[in-house]
Amino acid sequence: MTGLIEEERTELGSGPMQWLAEGLRSAVFLRADLAGLRVSPAAIVLLTAVVVGLGVLLQRLGIAGPAVFYWQAVASGWLTTVLLLWACWLVARARSGSPDAGTLFGVLLIQQLLISAPLWGLYLLVPHLPGLSPQAAAWLQWGIPFAVVGWVSLAGAVLLLRHTPPGGTRAAVLLSFVLAGAADLYAPPMQFWYPDETTERAAGDDKRLHLKQEVMEAQSGVLIAALDALQPQRPGVADVYAITFAPYAGEDVFRRESKLVSDLMQSRFDAQGRTIQLINHAQTAGELPWATGLNLQRAINRAASLMDRDEDVLFIHLTSHGAQDGKLAASFWPVEVDPITPAQLRAWLDEAGVRWRVLSISACYSGSWLPALSEPGTLVMTAADAEHTSYGCGHKSELTFFGRAMYGEQLRTTHSFEVAHAQARKVIEQREKEAGKTDGYSNPQIAVGEAIRPKLAALAARLDAAQ
Repeated sequence: MTGLIEEERTELGSGPMQWLAEGLRSAVFLRADLAGLRVSPAAIVLLTAVVVGLGVLLQRLGIAGPAVFYWQAVASGWLTTVLLLWACWLVARARSGSPDAGTLFGVLLIQQLLISAPLWGLYLLVPHLPGLSPQAAAWLQWGIPFAVVGWVSLAGAVLLLRHTPPGGTRAAVLLSFVLAGAADLYAPPMQFWYPDETTERAAGDDKRLHLKQEVMEAQSGVLIAALDALQPQRPGVADVYAITFAPYAGEDVFRRESKLVSDLMQSRFDAQGRTIQLINHAQTAGELPWATGLNLQRAINRAASLMDRDEDVLFIHLTSHGAQDGKLAASFWPVEVDPITPAQLRAWLDEAGVRWRVLSISACYSGSWLPALSEPGTLVMTAADAEHTSYGCGHKSELTFFGRAMYGEQLRTTHSFEVAHAQARKVIEQREKEAGKTDGYSNPQIAVGEAIRPKLAALAARLDAAQ
């Protein structure tokens, strides 16, 4: 490309460094000096190939593990290029002495490289930035594509409008950038890489749900079998019924935590035959009931119908990403799953007539669930307060910090939820400091109703004596 541009130098010269310098000036909205800049058609083709090649490279870096290259994608996604070429042609013919269309388009391409390369690089780094909460990471990954398109479009429009006389041409140039930006955001892009499904399936790492008829039909039977397997209460014994709910399929950590808590309830809290797991995950789609709001309500109703409501305790553990508005994130594409709210959970428990409740919410900002769920017959534990994120819910985590401390450690040595939670708070605070959590201590919360405290003390005494 260097030789191609140097062939078109004027007397003053217009080498690659001048192109980069003027492209950088225009990218930060400074007036670029385009006098003397000339570029050959071959150089334009090469610059376009560099832009496309950068996109191919970044797409590959964005896919972890094996991927398949789809070269036919080069035939799509050219609407933006056509619109920008049209805008450059309009400007070049609108006023004598204006830079030619090739020069303008060449600067636009260099602008795009200088702006998009670092921003898309940041996009790929977001999941690996230390101390970044899942919510902040999600916002960054949502906002960066809009930032790229907005910046590229605005910088390009400012460059061309400085060379466009007032009138209809300006309106046409602006319209072309608006349409180009919309095409970048909403039209199907050049998708050159796809995860290698064959390799994923062979390794057992495919996290996507393949929604076939067999899977749909089997799921109905799985739910019915799980609900039917719950055993009735034992007269004279304060039984524990346990439900674990992991509705976010995109992270393995929630599936692992659900199993950990379910196993603990059976081994330490005498809940064998009275435990049900609701999980959204491709690997368990045909084995366990899905974690949807309707299935959670059905599980609560089924447990309530089997319990002695004066004696027995219903334990529910929910684990997912959380938001400051109190919604528990749910995802199981292509199945549409609505998030769960504390008001919904409270209503389902009240309608089912469950008297004694132990509720555990492992999510960011989960302290916001306390007001809706707290009442005399309920103990509520959360992984964070209403203002802070919890920790350990990323794709590299084995367990959340709350799940590990509370259920993997502290409840192994005591049957008291209050004692375990108090000890877990200390452990979590120390581990968050060591991990470099930057947005403050998660500050796990607990609210114990006056009526349920003696009930849980009696349960702990029975379990202590038995074990």
